[in-house]
Order: sequence, then C-alpha cells, then structure tokens
Amino acid sequence: MDLCSLLCAIGVLGTLACCLWYWKNSPVYLRPAPKDVVVLYQVGRGPKAPSFSPFPMKLETFLRMMKIPYMNDHTGRFSAKQKTPWMALNGVVVADSQLCIEYLKKKFDLDPDSHITAQDKAIGRAFLKLTEENLYWTMCIETFGRNFEAVKKVIPYSPLKKFFTLTYLKFIIALEVWGHGIGRHTEEEVWDIAVRDMEALSTFLGLKRFLLGDRPSEVDCAVFGMLSQIYWHMDGSRHQLYMQDNLQNLVDYIHRMKDELWPDWDAVVIGGSRYSNDDGKLYFPEKVTDKSVSQ
Repeated sequence: MDLCSLLCAIGVLGTLACCLWYWKNSPVYLRPAPKDVVVLYQVGRGPKAPSFSPFPMKLETFLRMMKIPYMNDHTGRFSAKQKTPWMALNGVVVADSQLCIEYLKKKFDLDPDSHITAQDKAIGRAFLKLTEENLYWTMCIETFGRNFEAVKKVIPYSPLKKFFTLTYLKFIIALEVWGHGIGRHTEEEVWDIAVRDMEALSTFLGLKRFLLGDRPSEVDCAVFGMLSQIYWHMDGSRHQLYMQDNLQNLVDYIHRMKDELWPDWDAVVIGGSRYSNDDGKLYFPEKVTDKSVSQ
C-alpha cells in the first residue's frame, strides 16, 4: 500500500470512529406522541419495499397485524444500544425488533399466536431463529460481497452519506459474520447454507397460506421481513434468483403477506406510484383514545 492509500484509509477509519463516538454519546431524542402510541425509529423507506432492512419490516408488520397505533420516525437515529429499529412508548425506550415485540405483547396483553398450538409456537420460534440467526447472515455476506454493487443502488442516500454508511456497514458486517462463525466458511459453503435454509422454509410452508395456518402469526412477520429483502431489494443476487426460479410458494407467500397487511404498499415505497413521506403519520388513529401529546 502506498502512502496516499494509507492516508486515505486512515482518514476513512478516523471519520468512522468519530461517527461511532457521536452515535454512542449523542442524547436520544424522543419524538412527541399521544399516549399508548408507538414511535418506531427506523432507517427510512426503501425503493421497492417499505424498508431496506428486514428488522424494521418485521416490527412494522407486527404493529399492523396487531393494529397497534404507531408513527414512524425516519431520521435514521440509532438507539443507545446502537441498534435499529427501536421504539419508544410512553417514554419507555426498547431496542431490538424482537424485544420490542415482546414488550408490546406484555404491555397490551396481546397473543398473536392464540390460534395455534403450543407445538406450533415452538416450531415458529425455530423458524424465526433459522431466518434471523442463519439465513440473515448468508444474505449479509452476499450483499456485501458479490452483490455489493447492486446494494449501492438500493440505499436512497446522497453519494457522500451512502459512501460512509456502506463503508461502515461493510466493516461491521465483516467483524460480525466472523464472530458468528459463518464468515469463516467459503463462499460456496455459505451459499449452500442459504439454499438449505430457503428450501426448509419452502418445504414447511407447502401449500399453506401462512407458515402456521390460514392466519398470519408472529413468525410470519419475521420471515416476511427477511424474504421481502431477498425478493425486492437483493437484485440479481443468488438468493433472489433462486427464490424466483425454484421456490414459487415463497414468492406467493410474501405477496399474500403484502396484500394482507400492506394494502398501502405503493404509498410507503419510494418507487411506488402513490409514494408520500409518512414520517410522523399516525397509523390506526381510531385506536387512540387520548390524543394529548406525551413523551
């Protein structure tokens, strides 16, 4: 490496370190909201799906499925845990999509799986973990590896913000997949894992409308969030092509989830024909009994 390249690398790493310090030390701002209204903090809308991250898709789909009043904050602020999405409810901050769901179930006494058996709930949790702890990391390796040029077109940021965001994410993802263990495998070994995970989802779904029956359940939010990224945002990736060419029931499944819980899809997708910025928009206002602003 010549001196110029070394200085550029040091400059980029220094800038990333400053950004990381700022994120860790800046105060968490909470958007004002009525009582019992969730404020969902996420990275912003995607060009072909409502988010370009699976976890905001999962959490927002859950909010819609349970008809919980909420509004979005699309500023991209991270939580104190440096995680996104996160939420605030009546001044209480919760980070991590699954922890948010668990908190909401307890807070509002909700059971999204009341229509299924205890055994089915256990199966659902197993598929949730397969999706989020295994398939997800194969997607990260594909996205920030051989499909990196395509992902640049998905992120709707300015060139400078896109450069620093993707540089930071690529660095963090490399560390995380190595720590997970999956990043120590060869590219083809990782791809084989991805195929087996997608095949398992397809085989279990079979001819059912949703994973555990005729109604969506909690696990559908997570699986839909993940598969929506493959289908709509991983353009030209092996994941997308394999799903389109070999797993038609998964394609049909995500369209059913879209039709069931996202009837306004074209209004919340940047490339949609009816797109409108919904930052701060209140969803399910008819469920709000106290309109006074808190937080």
